[in-house]
Amino acid sequence: MSYCDIGYLLVFVPAVLVVYNIAPVKVRRFVLLAFSYVFFWKMSRTLIFWLLFTTVFMYLFGLWLARINSRKREALKSCEKTEKKALKEKYNKKKRRIAVLAAALFIGVLLVLKYSAFAEISFNKFAAAAGSSFSLPVHRFMLPIGISFYSLMAVSYVVDVYRDKIEADGNLLRLSMFISFFPQIMEGPICRYENTAASIYECKRTSYSELAFGYQRMMFGYMKKTVIADRLNLAVLTVFDKNINFDGGIVALGMVLYTVQLYMEFSGTMDVVIGSGQLFGVKMPENFRQPFFSKSISEFWMRWHITLGTWFKDYIFYPLSLSKPLKNLTSAARKRIGNYYGPLMSGAVALFCVWFCNGLWHGAAFSYIFFGMYHFVMILGGNLIEPISKRVLPKLRINANGKIYTCFRIVRTTVLVFIGELFFRANGLRSGLSLFKRMVTDFTLKSFRNGTYLKLRLDNKDYVIAAVGVLAVFIVSLIKEKGINIREAVAARPAAFRWALYYALILFAIIFGAYGEGYAPVPPIYAGF
Repeated sequence: MSYCDIGYLLVFVPAVLVVYNIAPVKVRRFVLLAFSYVFFWKMSRTLIFWLLFTTVFMYLFGLWLARINSRKREALKSCEKTEKKALKEKYNKKKRRIAVLAAALFIGVLLVLKYSAFAEISFNKFAAAAGSSFSLPVHRFMLPIGISFYSLMAVSYVVDVYRDKIEADGNLLRLSMFISFFPQIMEGPICRYENTAASIYECKRTSYSELAFGYQRMMFGYMKKTVIADRLNLAVLTVFDKNINFDGGIVALGMVLYTVQLYMEFSGTMDVVIGSGQLFGVKMPENFRQPFFSKSISEFWMRWHITLGTWFKDYIFYPLSLSKPLKNLTSAARKRIGNYYGPLMSGAVALFCVWFCNGLWHGAAFSYIFFGMYHFVMILGGNLIEPISKRVLPKLRINANGKIYTCFRIVRTTVLVFIGELFFRANGLRSGLSLFKRMVTDFTLKSFRNGTYLKLRLDNKDYVIAAVGVLAVFIVSLIKEKGINIREAVAARPAAFRWALYYALILFAIIFGAYGEGYAPVPPIYAGF
């Protein structure tokens, strides 16, 4: 069951809502937790063990840190003023060891289950290339759905307790509900304890406004997924998986279609997820903020998969940047290359680690690592040329904030994103490089004139329907980019207008959605990561 299945929208969620709302508050918590486990069990069966394992150890590590904090406070009350600094450092070291142990456990489980086969196969290939007959046995493990998401949530909880940002939760039920809340378990967003745990545990009765706003957003996401993303899937599969030697023009088309598919699938699923959370009074963090209005790659990643980006920033980039070795590097570099490029050197080391982890997080393959390194180079390159750009643009009489230059920057960023997604989708790094080479050296519009683009298993009607859907999403995004809350604006309109709009959206999804006889369901893309 995926979030955009009819069964989820019309059977599972309504069933949860009915049982949840008729139950007393204390019972609601167990109802919500039980349905969350049922949802996870349906997808992963006995692999629910890993979710329970993570939950229990989150709880235990949190209590362990809380006990250290309690002893620290008691010790500080009775110690001399001159001893306080040393005493604080003593207890902080203990806490640091516990936090490192917890992170190592959660990330270690993820690494073993997800990356063992990749590491062992890579080692065997390297050993064979070096002329060695030694090889490691290859271990392949069944991967529980959503482990990449809830593992990062567990790490953030323990580290935030270590940093005294939040108090350790002694309520195992609340912690279990936070980590396993069914709308987020498959594809995120990566929630923080302080943002959602209290509202999930509160279990408020569903109000009419929450019901209306929740299902509105769910239907909009469902439209994105079924009308656009799933419709484009046949063309994407043909370009990337059928090993047909299309010319560069068709490769470029496939690259664009995949990027559109990925955005519509993932952002559409997030609409369904966030709408589902709203039904239960839970405000989940946004994961997208109109990314295709970005003027740089760096800005793009502040708007795309926001919760993953902020996780890497808070738990990898900043800790590395503030570590003693990189602080020393910054101080030395400032003296040699100035106050701008000096800090950029240490920042580049932290940025490299972030993007290596980002690429690897998406999958156990060199193509994903290359995808991460591609964006590392793009972001670092943008930072390096920024001072030069600021000096050159006035000399060329170009207004850096003007509409023409802003549009140029948006188009340039979008093209760079398309290229990155080409490597992201390709079946391996070699395939990605081959497709990119073909796109650059053999680009032609001939395939669009002679009808070759119709051999991608889509006809002109499919392209028109997808284009209409994309236009609708673009208009909504443009309104949101201007700071207008579109759902509140619609809610303020007369009932006839509102219901006409709702029915238009529902009918558009029903009539033009990719489903029915002969349709192969498209599995959620990000659930595989």
